[in-house]
Amino acid sequence: MLSSIPTSDLKKMIGRINIIDIRDNYLYKLGSIPTSKNIPMNFLLINPDDYLKQDETYYIYCSKGFQSASVCKSLANKGYKVVNCLGGYNEYLNKY
Repeated sequence: MLSSIPTSDLKKMIGRINIIDIRDNYLYKLGSIPTSKNIPMNFLLINPDDYLKQDETYYIYCSKGFQSASVCKSLANKGYKVVNCLGGYNEYLNKY
């Protein structure tokens, strides 16, 4: 089952968790969730071992939460601990 978290809960944990923005670099530069690291979706899916450790948990977001859900499913199937951020950056931006 896919683990997910609303942006309100994510905001409370900023600075204490690993947050990954899978959007394209130019979107990341326009704005992002504080402390997030930009790893575009294609790079992350092709070589997850280059970016992730199996023993850590990663909170993943995109623009709306749909692509990140797909990425989370794929990474979870490979044994990574991942959590989808519901609503993505757009929801975070609208709330905060």
